[in-house]
Amino acid sequence: MTVRHIRMFDDPVLRSVAEPVHDFDRELRRLVKSLTATMRAGAGRAGLAAPQVGEPVRVVVYDYDGKSGHLVNPRLELSERRVVADEACLSAPGVWWPLERSYLVTARGRDMFGKSVTVRALGVLARVLQHEADHLDGVLFSDHLEAAERERFLAAALPSRASRAGPVS
Repeated sequence: MTVRHIRMFDDPVLRSVAEPVHDFDRELRRLVKSLTATMRAGAGRAGLAAPQVGEPVRVVVYDYDGKSGHLVNPRLELSERRVVADEACLSAPGVWWPLERSYLVTARGRDMFGKSVTVRALGVLARVLQHEADHLDGVLFSDHLEAAERERFLAAALPSRASRAGPVS
C-alpha cells in the first residue's frame, strides 16, 4: 500500500474542516489502508488523520499498545477527568509539548465497510483519538495552548516561520 506524504504544520489544508464520508466504497478502503501504511512507516507513530495527507474527509487511523484500527466519521465523548502529558504531531516532527486532554474517551463511528464501531480508550490512546479528531475539525494541538506557550511551540515547530511572522493569536 502507498505511503503518503504528511503535510506540515503550516499547510492550510490542516486548518480545513473535513467532510463526512458518505460512500463506503473501494476508494475509502484504499484510503484507510494507505493511512495505516503511512502511520506505520515511522517509529513512534500512533495515529493519523486523513487531512494530514491532504484528504479532506473524516477518517482517522490509530495503533497504540496493541490496539489498532480506524474510525470513519468519529464522534468523541470525553470524560471529565483530565491529565497533562507530552503530545506530538506527525505534522510537526520532533516537537513534543505538554497538553491537557481527557483521560478517557468513547469514540463512535463506522469502519471502512459502514459497520458501527465503538472504541473506549484510556490514557495515551485516548489522547491519540482526541488529537486525530481535532485534525478533522481543522484544529491543531497548539490551538489548545495559551498564547505565550503557543508562540514557543510555533518557534520550535516552525523555526523559519517564527523568524518572519508576527505574534500568533
